Amino acid sequence: MRKTYTLSQLTQNLEVTIKGDAQCVIEGVCTIQDAQPGRITFLMNPLYKKYLPTTQASAVIMTVEDFENCPTNALICRDPYYTYAQIAAFFDDRPQPTAGIHPTAVIGQHCQIHSSASIGANCVINDNVRIDAGAIIGAGCVVGEFSEIGESSRLDANVTLYHKITVGKRVVVASGTVIGSDGFGIAKHQGIWHKVPQLGRVIIEDNVEIGSNCSIDRGAIDDTVIEQGAKLDNLIQVGHNVRIGRSTAIAGCVGISGSTTIGNNCLVGGQSGFAGHITVADNVAVTGGTEVSKSIREPGVYSSGLGGLVTNLERRKNTARFQRLETLYTRVKELEQALTELTEKKNT
Repeated sequence: MRKTYTLSQLTQNLEVTIKGDAQCVIEGVCTIQDAQPGRITFLMNPLYKKYLPTTQASAVIMTVEDFENCPTNALICRDPYYTYAQIAAFFDDRPQPTAGIHPTAVIGQHCQIHSSASIGANCVINDNVRIDAGAIIGAGCVVGEFSEIGESSRLDANVTLYHKITVGKRVVVASGTVIGSDGFGIAKHQGIWHKVPQLGRVIIEDNVEIGSNCSIDRGAIDDTVIEQGAKLDNLIQVGHNVRIGRSTAIAGCVGISGSTTIGNNCLVGGQSGFAGHITVADNVAVTGGTEVSKSIREPGVYSSGLGGLVTNLERRKNTARFQRLETLYTRVKELEQALTELTEKKNT
């Protein structure tokens, strides 16, 4: 059944001002350029302002500065993208499983599973696991011994938690992710590599989101910790003993070597790599593809390229200079030729 709401219903708990018909019925969301009647969209990026005068959406979420050219109902707010996120949740059609344990699930001994939790088909819940109220364990998940999963957390299908993993409240882990496998600890003796036991845990704090096919290694001695509110994209490798700070967001295909600490409120662009045993300060932004080879002690935007890790501003200057290298080379050759000719004339 299709969900419909009035603008008044959608904004009941939001700090917005409705310009137009508060009883306008909305049945879904859309992009501003491909909008249809009955849908709501948002305007945040200045590049999309050109679509506003002709949009067919029934309502647009926007700042007051953009309202002048709006041809339809508007929701005026300070942060259109955040407001859109709150409204889009009304139309989330993700199936919600019922509480209970599927008949094909295998449950170990001495487990504490709340009656409101949902355990999907073919799950394996090992001994001494605790699963709190409202948690959802998708089909095919494996939860290791002595692990804990907090209230209202969700593991999508085929997530693996090794033993002694702690997952906080309202955590979301997407399919294919493995949490708590051994870190890359090996010691070479007489030309042969020997495994170093990985004796730590992984602690995932409240409100963390982890994308699909991530690998988060358990600590070698201390624990690997992802602090509350952190957001990890798909295909991220987190080495042993890593600590990721509160509200830090990391894009896809990032590799973080062991014993690295990333601070609070950081942003990490995709395909970046972190050397081991370094520290990144709070409020640092690392642009995509950056090689973080040393500790970053001060907030700011950082990039790498020729010459290693530098501030983003310095890298942009260096890149601009590099692009003029051929012109500078030609000018130097011309100056050398001119200097040679002057020297020859002086000596004759």
